[in-house]
Amino acid sequence: MLQTENIYLFLLALPIISFLYASVGHGGASGYLALMALFSFAPETMKPTALLLNLFVAGIAFYYYFKEGYFNKKLFVSFAITSIPFAFLGGTLEVDASIYKKTLAILLIFAILKMLNAFGKEPHKIKMIKLWQGLLVGGIIGFFSGLIGIGGGIILTPVILLLHWGNMKTAAAVSALFIWVNSAAGLIGQFSSGITLEAASFVFVAIALVGGVLGAYYGSKKINNQMLRYILAFVLTIASIKLFLT
Repeated sequence: MLQTENIYLFLLALPIISFLYASVGHGGASGYLALMALFSFAPETMKPTALLLNLFVAGIAFYYYFKEGYFNKKLFVSFAITSIPFAFLGGTLEVDASIYKKTLAILLIFAILKMLNAFGKEPHKIKMIKLWQGLLVGGIIGFFSGLIGIGGGIILTPVILLLHWGNMKTAAAVSALFIWVNSAAGLIGQFSSGITLEAASFVFVAIALVGGVLGAYYGSKKINNQMLRYILAFVLTIASIKLFLT
């Protein structure tokens, strides 16, 4: 992967993406996958690499949001019960490259809308989640997380906000740990099916952590940098279009 054309531009963009995603409690897999798609990485290397990056960046994000007291354990557990086994199941499955790209392109739309704050309104009244609702949502998102190589936070966060199960900070904290457990389960599923990681993946982790630590710290302290979000949304849009056309 380090022999990819214009790899230095990729390495420059990587910590910026991890910074932006970590600032809202996400691991950034959809952003990493979009970036790898733009640089024409092989699909078989994209999925495990994105999950590995998620483990580290989402873990850092969870630490800072948990430290600030935003984590809702009951809300997280209701999703995690089904998301973990289904993420593992999704990680064991191989997807045709064309179908993979189209599915990822669709999921990137959620990331774009999130970066544009389409789901950004704080609910006026928090509603208690019912167990069956959490199990259903967790299972569906978990399966696609493992299948595509994302943690699922980019989908879970809008769901939490739209259904008034928590405010933005709570959604960020819950999503961060949700991403971590799904990424771990999905990666284990990948390994069980014979997929291995390239050494370059760990170089990417070291670089992404720089942005992830800064993003998680400032995000938990109420950072708001809308211009950078617009730029990332533009990059994700280009990647989504490219995935649809290839």
